[in-house]
Amino acid sequence: MVKIASSEITPEHVYLSRRKFLKGAGALATSALVLSACGRQPSPAPTPSGSEVSPQAGAGTGEMGDTPTPYDTINSYNNYYEFSTDKEAVARLARDFKTSPWTVEVGGLVNKPKTFDLDDLRKFAQEERIYRLRCMEAWSMVIPWLGLPLAALLKEVEPLSKAQYVRFETLYDPQQMPGQEDPFFDWPYVEGLRLDEGLHDLTLLATGIYGKPLLPQAGAPIRLVVPWKYGFKSIKSIVKIDLVEDRPTSLWMAQAPNEYGFYANVNPNVPHPRWSQSSERRIGETGRRKTLLFNGYAEEVASLYEGMDLAQWF
Repeated sequence: MVKIASSEITPEHVYLSRRKFLKGAGALATSALVLSACGRQPSPAPTPSGSEVSPQAGAGTGEMGDTPTPYDTINSYNNYYEFSTDKEAVARLARDFKTSPWTVEVGGLVNKPKTFDLDDLRKFAQEERIYRLRCMEAWSMVIPWLGLPLAALLKEVEPLSKAQYVRFETLYDPQQMPGQEDPFFDWPYVEGLRLDEGLHDLTLLATGIYGKPLLPQAGAPIRLVVPWKYGFKSIKSIVKIDLVEDRPTSLWMAQAPNEYGFYANVNPNVPHPRWSQSSERRIGETGRRKTLLFNGYAEEVASLYEGMDLAQWF
């Protein structure tokens, strides 16, 4: 595969146009303030029969002044062990991955369990959000996502009062995902959030990048995005979501509990055994940036963790 320097990749300038803030009224006023603070806007849901995700043009930078990482860079540097541990090999190995038909089963401790197909998911209002993505390996990107708030999907199935956590599961299909033949990992990939984290306004089920449908190497057709947490929490190619009472054990927690914890909140003050978290390398840039607490989203999410020991954040 020919390697192209990030500096030589042209950003999708058609995407980088004037910001349009989400506006609300009455009970939605508070949500609108949070949405605008995160550099995102609502977009009309595509027609159920459409295969393309076509939002209105988004912002040139995020609210924190971040310029989005070029589209080609986002789709050529991917952590996706279901295909390969080599970030630059994932796109090639995932090229023929079938993302349609696709269903996501949502159940567990809910009143109205339901299986959603892609057309069902497109009926939810799609929103554009420019979020920072911070990997525990100390590199980062800025990605213009398109998707639906996880809260919208969870409210549709009506969680029971006993539900405390959200458990996510990736497709298990070693014929399509050759990395799943690696016996070192306990497949399928599993992740989890506390229910209040899942219902938080920033938590997104992403269906697209730069207004285009997700490519297989980026987690198509639907993945989780939790911008204040390390990237491994953003589980890809989701087929199952369950509301549960007990805290799920994620794949990485099972494999390396001394390195990967449940919360995984970005914290520059808590070092990882292999990578310092105090700074990061923004893909496509030279030098390093200081890592921000909660990846820069502390104002929105810090209240979720009041009273917790910082060491628990991993």
